[in-house]
Amino acid sequence: MRTPASKIITLNQALTLREQYRAAGTTVAFTNGCYDLFHAGHARSIAFARAQADVLVLAVNTDRSVKENKGDLRPVIDEQNRLSVLASLECVDWVILFDSREVMPLVEALRPDVLVKGADRKGEVVGQSFVESYGGRVALCPVVEGISTTRIIERVLRVYGPPPPSGAD
Repeated sequence: MRTPASKIITLNQALTLREQYRAAGTTVAFTNGCYDLFHAGHARSIAFARAQADVLVLAVNTDRSVKENKGDLRPVIDEQNRLSVLASLECVDWVILFDSREVMPLVEALRPDVLVKGADRKGEVVGQSFVESYGGRVALCPVVEGISTTRIIERVLRVYGPPPPSGAD
């Protein structure tokens, strides 16, 4: 059995594994996100993604790309801790870190059999046309209504107030 730490791999390692899976006829699902403040919506979407194929590759945004996407106060949980939590999930086969605002280059490189995203997407999923062009498919996971990392942070701030100024003890 693999340890959680051994599930955290580089993109090059993921590409090598992808070729091995393709040769063996093993299907690969792919999904991605920040996964800051892990919650029930994350858990549901990851379990849903894993159920779509034989293997799940999960891509996690670096701290730098989370800041670019979500603002300077994010992430709340640093990338190494987020990777460790996600790799500890039994339904996750491989976790890779990616440092880009856009996921399309990763989708193009990995060529997953199934691209999984949340059903809250408006319009076409990024990478959908590409994945479908080679016979892959897109699976949309139902969302858990009323829960998001942003809502959790907003609630904490309402209950406990804003953080003290920088440098305050």
